[in-house]
Amino acid sequence: MNAPEPNEAAAGARAENALKAQLIGKIGRLMKERGLKQVEAAGLLGVKQPDVSKMLRGDFRQFSVERLLRFLVALGQDVEIVVKPPSGAEAPALRVARL
Repeated sequence: MNAPEPNEAAAGARAENALKAQLIGKIGRLMKERGLKQVEAAGLLGVKQPDVSKMLRGDFRQFSVERLLRFLVALGQDVEIVVKPPSGAEAPALRVARL
């Protein structure tokens, strides 16, 4: 298996960061809707309050997509992963539906 070209790797990293930002946006909205303080959310998510603060401020390097999905489950959300061919002129991409 060949290593990805630098441009491909950068594009992949950008796509992953965009996906993480969408997931964190959903986590933040759920916290707000429930009136959860960061320390309360940290308890539910199994992390420390400063980690929640960093995550919500956009410093999410330490969190994998899988971990963010587990945070959503901890906040009472069903998480479903769907793999399908793109429709029409839509380019294949990572997306979060129904935010």
